[in-house]
Amino acid sequence: MPTMFAQQYNNDLLIQKLQAATPVFWRNNKLTTFNKASADVGLTLADVEQAQARLKRFAPYIQKVFPETIACGGIIESAFYRTAKLRQALSESGTPIQGELYLKADNELPISGSIKARGGIYEVLQYAEQLALKQGLISETDDYSKLDSEACRKFFSQYSIAVGSTGNLGLSIGIMSAKLGFQAQVHMSADAKQWKKDMLRANGVQVFEYEGDYGQAVENGRKLSEADAYGYFVDDENSKHLFVGYAVAGLRLKQQFEQAGIEINADRPLYVYLPCGVGGGPGGVAFGLKLAFGDDVHCIFAEPVQSPCMLLGIYTGLHDQISVQDIGLSNHTIADGLAVGRASGFVGHAMQRSLEAFYTVEDTTLNKLVRQVYQLEGLKLEPSACAGIAGVQHFAEVDNALHLVWATGGNMMPDDVFEALLHKA
Repeated sequence: MPTMFAQQYNNDLLIQKLQAATPVFWRNNKLTTFNKASADVGLTLADVEQAQARLKRFAPYIQKVFPETIACGGIIESAFYRTAKLRQALSESGTPIQGELYLKADNELPISGSIKARGGIYEVLQYAEQLALKQGLISETDDYSKLDSEACRKFFSQYSIAVGSTGNLGLSIGIMSAKLGFQAQVHMSADAKQWKKDMLRANGVQVFEYEGDYGQAVENGRKLSEADAYGYFVDDENSKHLFVGYAVAGLRLKQQFEQAGIEINADRPLYVYLPCGVGGGPGGVAFGLKLAFGDDVHCIFAEPVQSPCMLLGIYTGLHDQISVQDIGLSNHTIADGLAVGRASGFVGHAMQRSLEAFYTVEDTTLNKLVRQVYQLEGLKLEPSACAGIAGVQHFAEVDNALHLVWATGGNMMPDDVFEALLHKA
């Protein structure tokens, strides 16, 4: 770790466990009420509602160019499932879970099959809208399906959209950008799975591959984009557009719960387990959940033992000034979406007083959970999406709680790739 801080944490037990890649659990001692913490974010409910309205404007276009969204009217949203069999299995192998267990199936989100279909697609849409309004191609009262035209694609083709990614964000940015007509460029780290690169190329996206980790992919992508006068770089570490796109999920979940007759309050708290990479996705969702449920929701972040960047950043207060490599970790994990060595400073500062707890999980556990959730519930999750399941045991004894695991991706995995995961488990 940075020399000036090394002595301070030399004998710190949590840091020692992190360095040893031992699973840890840390109850956040910075936590306060959302009323006090909300100012840290620099965004409000109005910002998230504005994002929700923009997504509604684009719904006619989305359902026209992505027929798989016709049934949901062009609104990219996932269901949530009660997972009674998984709850029973977890209870039998550990502490009995007192409350109900649900799974938020972002693994089934249309277009790119992961949580990144929220923020990633939203950021592309807001940029496209900005350009189209300025050019006079649309007005906000128009039917946005008119953007599906050769004239609009020709206009957008003058511009490039780039992003650095371990995989899933690249899928959402790349597929959506290319569909609109932009020159789509995705810079992929060494952890990115081959099938994700293949899918991007099949959708007309230019893929850049690197031998280094997420940080190198982002750095190179940013440099190339900044050198292009018509280039737009999606900054996963600092983007407020991504953040509010993710946050819409909290408002929608509240609506889903109301429709299902589920009430969240102090007597029936909601515990949400969110896998965390650089932090934008889980941070944005957590912010949206806090806007929707206030202090009755408790958000817990899950990270691999080799990549606990957000835990490390918030625990030390160094945020993006420290990386997991600084404490001797490899940042290598089967959970490619979580293989990030340095957390988002924006998200760390914004959410450090709103997150209940953090924990880390081993790759072997993730492999087992992939198989277990498939066998018991028939759900196809990638390893990173299973990280949330491992956290329920930490709050299993809370009376009358509703536990919600955020399943961040997996449904678009090719069958042979998924079969290999099941075999490995």
